[in-house]
Amino acid sequence: GDVHGGSVARRRVLVPFGTRPEVIKLAPVVDALRTAGHRVTAVDTGQHQDAAMSGDVQRSLGLEPDVRLARPDGLGGLVTAALGVVAAHPSDLVMALGDTHTVPAWALAARNAGIPFAHLEAGLRSFNPRSAEEVNRRVAAATAQLHFAPTERAASFLRDEGVPGERIFVVGNPVVDTLRIRGVSPVPPEARRGVLVTAHRASNVDAADRLARLVDVVGRLAAIGPVRFPVHPRTRARLIEFGLADRLAALPGVTCEDPLPYDDLLTALAHARVVVTDSGGLQEEAAYLGVPVVVLRRSTPRWEGVEAGTAILTGLTSDAETDRAVAAAHFLATPSELARVATLPCPYGDGRTGSRVAAILTDPALDELLTLDEPDYTDGTLPWTNPLVAAA
Repeated sequence: GDVHGGSVARRRVLVPFGTRPEVIKLAPVVDALRTAGHRVTAVDTGQHQDAAMSGDVQRSLGLEPDVRLARPDGLGGLVTAALGVVAAHPSDLVMALGDTHTVPAWALAARNAGIPFAHLEAGLRSFNPRSAEEVNRRVAAATAQLHFAPTERAASFLRDEGVPGERIFVVGNPVVDTLRIRGVSPVPPEARRGVLVTAHRASNVDAADRLARLVDVVGRLAAIGPVRFPVHPRTRARLIEFGLADRLAALPGVTCEDPLPYDDLLTALAHARVVVTDSGGLQEEAAYLGVPVVVLRRSTPRWEGVEAGTAILTGLTSDAETDRAVAAAHFLATPSELARVATLPCPYGDGRTGSRVAAILTDPALDELLTLDEPDYTDGTLPWTNPLVAAA
């Protein structure tokens, strides 16, 4: 990047995003980068064509893409498109967030062009070998020069994998920036009612037996209070395919609806006694709003909530797990648990992630970390005998 005034670096940053969660989390970061004088090219990878899932939220959050790509044909199409954009838009850095296929596609495209890659929301680990997201996160760790970790726990996972400490920056999760900027605030526990449910993960909704258990759980949650279930397009398609849509629609005390606009979803979340979900982002938003979570998964990359007892893991693979999910929701919805969870600080950040990232990129000292230099062993040293090389 060109350095002005000797002490401040202004960098050209290519920022791809394809899904609603990426837009929600990247909007405040892109804004902070631009405010700090970095030149950002925002790229819509076309992964979500559904208006409620992409275009609407881009407009409402003020993250309008500079480049808008057509819907990619699978992972290969994403890589091909990324290679084209990286070639057409010279940049000092490619920065992607999270764990969708956008991340490995753009990481590989950047490195193919000799451009450094930065990973936002780095270091999350579910330790689930069947998770595509886990593979994407690990590809990001292997290709990134900069790792922007949301929490100290995430940073420790990266260090355990051998990522040099000077490449890891604990900056918080930018979703908290978005919540702070939008003025979303917690609702007192006594003013909350009922349960919010969301489910979209392939492992839960693409298997007929698990989806049937999910419908069973939703029906039983009505004992806590009114249940709101905004149904993801993927989930709706499977409910119809497996002949479960009518059973769900007939459940008393349950309101099924289309996916909610982001602000409406946050309002529903803030007013719920408990949220039952397989979403990753909702675990973070719920923590900010002091709402306990039943996670419909046997593992999660967001361990901070589990450690604090504000999130309880439970799968949908057996009737026993179904019972456990319902029992966990009842437990977390008790007045004493609601009061305890409401007082805990959000472990995922303080709402200043964007400005932290922008400041780190502004530091000229970062140039060294962003340099992709060929090593030189012509003097007879070996990689494991040179502490500088071993650390890189």
